[in-house]
Amino acid sequence: MTSRSGPADAAARAGGSGSTRSSEPRRRNRRGSGEQLRAEIVTAARDLLAKAGNADAVSIRQVAEAVGVTSPSIYLHFADKDALLDAVVIDVFAELDAAMIAAAEGVEHPLDRLAAYGMAYIHFGVDHPEHYRIATMDPCHQPDSGVDAALQTSAFDHLRSAVVDCMRAGIFRDGDPVPVTLDLWAAAHGIASLLITKPYLPWGDLETVATRALCVAAMGQSVWGLFDNAEPETPVYESWLARQWREMR
Repeated sequence: MTSRSGPADAAARAGGSGSTRSSEPRRRNRRGSGEQLRAEIVTAARDLLAKAGNADAVSIRQVAEAVGVTSPSIYLHFADKDALLDAVVIDVFAELDAAMIAAAEGVEHPLDRLAAYGMAYIHFGVDHPEHYRIATMDPCHQPDSGVDAALQTSAFDHLRSAVVDCMRAGIFRDGDPVPVTLDLWAAAHGIASLLITKPYLPWGDLETVATRALCVAAMGQSVWGLFDNAEPETPVYESWLARQWREMR
């Protein structure tokens, strides 16, 4: 994957011809308003990223023009374009935190709460495709940028809390909740990323396909817990499934 930063950004950082002023120059900020300007920069970059649908199509110069400052002003707050994009993703995923909490508000049964978290996560990814792609599918992403920490707080911890409650309720086998949470997160991420990158496949209704994927993952965890061994012998496993299928029919 190519770098997020381009030649125009390098020129802007150096203060060369790549730097341009907005047609309506921004008034100089009052002392102490640096955080406000930083927030405006993040908001502008976020909006441009959502409209462009491609990080490579968004430049520091475009962000500067949208805010009404010169390009070098951006570098007073962010070392480079990658740092700015990381800040954008962290800002967006703060919304994921709120969305997941809102989706599970008042939901008492732990399995229903787990499903609510998963559905909110999938919806969020589909609604913010480029932000989501950068945060979860960009191999150039630096693990110490703060994005992973934001993801853990807003997604993993919510899912893990529901998994722990499912274990306490006897729905999942008691044990370390982290592997189970990772499995379920992988299911939610998988369907979200496929809906984003392969929208032309015959998925059908989003609610239906997302619910099915989450239910299959949760049911698989529950069934797996019925076996004493972490890796049951295939004949025993298949025999049990066949018996359950016959009884259901």
